[in-house]
Parts: sequence; C-alpha cells; structure tokens
Amino acid sequence: MNVKLIQYTNEPEKVVATAAKLCYSPSGVDEIQKGLDDEKVEKFISLLMGLGHESPIEHINFTFAAEGVSRVLTHQLVRHRIASYSQQSQRYVKLDQFDYIIPPSIKGIKEAEDKFIKAMEDDQKTYDELVEILQKKHMDRFLKDGVSKKKAKNMAEKKAIEDSRYVFPNACETKIVFTMNARTLMNFFHHRCCERAQWEIREMATRMLREVRKVAPSIFKYAGPNCLKGTCPEGTMTCGNMKSVIEKFKNI
Repeated sequence: MNVKLIQYTNEPEKVVATAAKLCYSPSGVDEIQKGLDDEKVEKFISLLMGLGHESPIEHINFTFAAEGVSRVLTHQLVRHRIASYSQQSQRYVKLDQFDYIIPPSIKGIKEAEDKFIKAMEDDQKTYDELVEILQKKHMDRFLKDGVSKKKAKNMAEKKAIEDSRYVFPNACETKIVFTMNARTLMNFFHHRCCERAQWEIREMATRMLREVRKVAPSIFKYAGPNCLKGTCPEGTMTCGNMKSVIEKFKNI
C-alpha cells in the first residue's frame, strides 16, 4: 500500500481561522488575517476543534493518491459521498497481469494462500481467454462494417476488455486519487480508524491521518476513531481495546 497526500489547501489552518472569525467579527477579511500570526491561529483552531465546531473546516481540501489497494477497499471508500474520486479504469486499461491484495489472515496459512493464488491465476487466464474470443468477434463485425483494420483492432480490444473485466475479483489491485474536505475527513477517520473497520481501509485511514496531521496538526488533533472522545459508540460490538486504541492515536 502506498498512500500520499499530493495536494492540499495552502495554509489550511489560517484559512479556517479566517472563515470562523469572520462569523463573529465586524472587520473584513484583510483586517482579520493581519491579526493572525501562527500562535493565534493555533490557539484559535484548538479552541474551535475542542468545541466541535466543524463547519469552518469544510473550506479546506486534501487530495490523496492511493496505490496497491484492493477494490474491496475502494468499494468502501466511495461510500463516503462528499468527496471526489478518480480511479484506474478496468474498462480502458487492459490488465495483461493484474496485481492483487492477499489478506494477512490468508497469507499466514500456506494451504489458504495457495488456493487464493490459484484463484487469482485462474481469473487472469479466464480474462485473457475472454479478451481473445470477444476481440475476434468484435473485430470481424467492425471489418464487415467497413472500419479500417487499425481502427477496428483498437475498437475491438476496448469492447472485449469492458466485458471480460467482469471476471476480475475484489482482490484486484487498483489506484485511486480522491479529494475530501476536512469535515468529511473527520467523519472518515471516525469510522475507518476504528478497530471494527476492515484491516485494509483502517490501515489506509491511519496513514492518511498521519499525513494531514503534519500539515494541519491543530485541526486534526482530535481526529481518529470515535472512542477518542472518551466513549465507544459501538455498544456490545466494541473491540474492547479502547485504552490501547486511544494511546495509539495520541502518539500517531
């Protein structure tokens, strides 16, 4: 897994402080910003986040690139709807040898890992065979319709891979770029840093949190699973490790 913060709003905490202060100030933006040095920004943001006043943090955005993740992860990721996503297309990208993610619980058992790898190899073989069969069918039709050989070949391959991709598994490795505002990120961290989140998206969320804390430490000081607030909302479904989880995210 490779997760990178590739872009974010310039001076994010100053932007948030400016927006929040404007709500209660008779002054204009220029005057507000003149009075905001780093110390004042940090102090004000800490107060704001401590009160749970999150609407001003919607003004700042963070763009991440993730590679080496599965489609299982991205199916969960896109459920966070106030965000923008651009994912590698299996419709336009022919996967001559797809990479895949092996869950740690499978990787530790030889018999399970062997079966898993065989299933991946069988999927690749079936995909290749389907591409070949469908490509020939579409090529013949396009040539019959008077399309040039070069254009017919390109069109036939595209038509072939868009349907052959149906055999690819959820384990298939993918790449995605996505953008969230800070409030959406807070919600994302509440749900996906939790021990009850699946291991892969939990790992990605934890890495993302590390990245945003570097550039907006005061805003994301309290970010993480819901139990950081002092109580676990999962009831009987709690992981039971609240103390160690809180310690982990304090020192992340």
